[in-house]
Order: sequence, then C-alpha cells, then structure tokens
Amino acid sequence: MKKDYYNVIGVMSGTSLDGVDLAHIHFQIKNDKWSFEILESETIPYHSDWISILKTAVDYTENQLVALNKNYTKLLASIITTFIDKHAIENLDAVCSHGHTILHQPQNGFTLQIGNLPEIATLIKQKVVCDFRVQDVQLGGQGAPLVPIGDRILFADYYYCMNLGGFSNVSFEKNNSRIAFDISPVNTVLNFYANQLGLNYDDKGQISKTGQCNDDLLNELNALDFYKKDAPKSLGFEFVKEIILPIIEKYSISIEDKLRTFTEHIAVQTALALNSFETQKEKQRMLITGGGAYNDFLIERIQFHLPNMEIIIPSPKILEFKEALIFALLGVLKIRGEVNALRSVTGADSDHSSGIIYNAES
Repeated sequence: MKKDYYNVIGVMSGTSLDGVDLAHIHFQIKNDKWSFEILESETIPYHSDWISILKTAVDYTENQLVALNKNYTKLLASIITTFIDKHAIENLDAVCSHGHTILHQPQNGFTLQIGNLPEIATLIKQKVVCDFRVQDVQLGGQGAPLVPIGDRILFADYYYCMNLGGFSNVSFEKNNSRIAFDISPVNTVLNFYANQLGLNYDDKGQISKTGQCNDDLLNELNALDFYKKDAPKSLGFEFVKEIILPIIEKYSISIEDKLRTFTEHIAVQTALALNSFETQKEKQRMLITGGGAYNDFLIERIQFHLPNMEIIIPSPKILEFKEALIFALLGVLKIRGEVNALRSVTGADSDHSSGIIYNAES
C-alpha cells in the first residue's frame, strides 16, 4: 500500500565539484498534491585530492573507473552515515542518491554515475534508491535532465525553473508536456578560470565584472553546433574539456576577460534558449537555483538579455538543495512504482520509473 508520508534523505554531487549536498526531507501527498519540508541540510566539501581525481577521471581507463567507483562509494557512504549520525535521523524510508557523473555520452548509449554500487546500502544500513540515469539512456533518452518532473510536481507556480550549476538547465510546460534541456556550461568553466587565480569560485561575479568581453571569442562560442540542436539535449564534462576550453585557450586574453566573455555567453544562450520557446506576451516568472544564483553579475547579465522576465531567487535552502530535494522525490516515486522520468524531457521511448533500489544486507 502506498503511503502518504515519507521520511528520506536526498544526496547530490554536481559537476561543479563544490561537494556533496545532503538534505533531510519530509514529503506528504494529500489529494494528489505533494508538499515538502527541508529539515537538516548540509554541503560536505570534497578534499582537494578528491577534486583532482574527479576532474581527471574522464580520462581514466575502464579498470581505473572500476576502482574509483568502489572508493567513491565508500566515501559517499561515510559522508551519508556521518550526516545521519550528526543529526540523529531515524526511521528513514530511504536514502535517494544521484552519485557523481564521470562520463555522460547518451549519443553512445552510455552514462556513468559513480557511488551507486549495491554495497552502499549495507555500508549505510539503509534502503538506497540510486542510479537514476542509466535506464533512461538504455531507453534511448538523454538520461538528463531528470529534475523537471520535480519542477512540475513541487514548483508549478513558476513558468520556468532554471538551475545554474556546473551546467545550466531549464524546464517548463509547453502544450501540456514538460520540456527541459541543458543550455550551456556554467560553473564548470567559470570555476576553472577562478581556480587559476587561486580561488574556488568568482564570488558574486566580481572578477568577471572587471573584465572586457571579447567579441570574437563570444561569437565563436555562440556558433557551436550544440546550441543549434533541438531539445531534448544534455551536456557532460566532455563537452567542456574537448570543445569549450580549447576554444577559449586559443585567445591570448586575461583570465578576467575570459570570465567576462564566458559569463556573457551563458547569458546570451539563456536568452536565446528561452526566447525560442516563448509564445506568450505577458511577463513570466523564472525560479533560479544552484550555485550560479549567487553570481550577481551573471544574474544581472541574464536579466539584461531577458528584460521582461521576473527572476526569483528563493530561500537559501531551496537555492542550494533543490537538486537533492528533487532526487529525494525521484526516489520516493521509484519506491511507489510511479513515473519519475519523462520522455518529453529526455527523449526516451516512454515515460518510466527509473532508478535501482538496494536493501541493506544484515
């Protein structure tokens, strides 16, 4: 029998490598309407050694990836257990974990999120729902983005829901279908250049704001084939490493100018992506979450290119932990045997209930 209340933890590690997000969530469903409460939440930063490993793992051999997956699963289990113990969390229905994306090649029928091995359930002594992307790719989908069904269920008051993380993605309703896709890289590139200045990130976009936009670089970035593709479409770190960074590095300009130019690129592509789908005249509301929402200069440039858009930055808990929240919801939907991945979003052959459930072995 399906319950009307769930006590779960959502776990998310994004491509921006700022750490592991954990959120303790209470969900309730009443008259087919879901509500939620985010209780304890925390981001556990990666040690510098792990950041280096995760940045370079895209080039690992198959055997290296197998070993990495085992080690990362142990790391993730330790982080989750510490979070549960620290906050004395009891009577969990499940821990719902995305894992960390190392490879994402849906065009080749392949995606890899490490940290989703079966032993994680036994290590943390909890039921675990994880590995949400693989089945979608096997069904011909992009395996991403998966968050939009959560946008539909939990954030229907907003016309657009955008996340500015390692990559940007957006979701919205069109013709009674949820449409969603990745727009462009964001913090995967901005943080790369901030790191070269000895910083973890460009705080509020203050460094980018001092730079000059290089029109030639901007035009070359805006001309990339990915931006001409129709949705559904998604991005992985391979796109940054193999295409974006080599283009930027051709230009002998300052890091400040690179940051300024790429910030403008993000804003331009955001406006182009939304305007291509825009059919209504009235002002629309857009919820923006993810680390990029703290980049005041980036938000300013997006607003410049979308002057009629009402941009909403939510409370810190939702801003920082929305993806953990929604992967918690995806896990609950999987437990209930309900659809948690939409073909209109990913391009899969059908709507489906994605993910794997592992039970702890005694």
